[in-house]
Amino acid sequence: MRSLTAACALVSSFAFAAACTEEAAAPPEPVTPQPVSTAPSAPRVSYACESGQSVVVAYPDTATARLSYRGQDYVLRTAQSASGARFVGSGVEWWIASRGDTENATLSRLGPNEEVGTAVLERCSRPASGPVSPGPAPIEGSGLVPASAPPCRGPQLRLSNEGGDAGAGNRVANIGLQNVGTQPCSLTGYPTVTLQDAQGRNLTAVRSEQATGSYFTPGQPPAPVVLAPQARAAFELAWSAIPDEAQGERTCPNAARVRVLAPGDTSPASLTMNLAPCGGRVKVSPIRPLAGAPQPAPEPTV
Repeated sequence: MRSLTAACALVSSFAFAAACTEEAAAPPEPVTPQPVSTAPSAPRVSYACESGQSVVVAYPDTATARLSYRGQDYVLRTAQSASGARFVGSGVEWWIASRGDTENATLSRLGPNEEVGTAVLERCSRPASGPVSPGPAPIEGSGLVPASAPPCRGPQLRLSNEGGDAGAGNRVANIGLQNVGTQPCSLTGYPTVTLQDAQGRNLTAVRSEQATGSYFTPGQPPAPVVLAPQARAAFELAWSAIPDEAQGERTCPNAARVRVLAPGDTSPASLTMNLAPCGGRVKVSPIRPLAGAPQPAPEPTV
């Protein structure tokens, strides 16, 4: 009897191990992960898709998107993008960008590397001022994107020099953007920056490039930012202070003004600021929340 019991136990052990091995070897479904039981604490925004389906998303913080599609819930994290805001996770990619009064979005299946979308599942959109289901009120500079916060426009924004850093021939200035309007507005991605001389002419020899970070700070992917009235955001403007002699540069052009367009907008805001960028380029970081009261700051050394 004892031998029979031991044999049964041995057979059961082999069966359990085989079942575990088979389950571990089975590949996960790339677009149908297990539903997430946690409920979002942020307002849920609905996007209408070309197929007739809807995608509902909540942005509880600047780094997270909780997405519901075809009865499944997905938790996504921010990822690097050239424009707009991009989120990946649970086998899918969610990419949003504002175009005027419309916010467009694409839902795609992630490729084998789980980093880049390879097959578009849905193309969706929503009015930037469309309705939103009940949820917490916007938090100043928190990155929540309720539908009641349309994209920020130039007349709503006041620019400021929030100080910077310098070292090893590199210069960085933090450019603040304050919502001086009476209603919340949202900013997502990179501003368009143009440098001008003292006469207001564009410095065409200096181009603006998007970069997730600078010499002094690590990379930061774009993420949605909501600005309540009087709240502030900022971006980094970085440049080299050393002439590129290999390209025949002996002196660097002098800029007297920074002209800024909010993402997706055509109404500029300007800031008087002296800098002399070398190498024919400046680097612009994504817009990020900026906490605290405005503080006067000296301009970085040119």
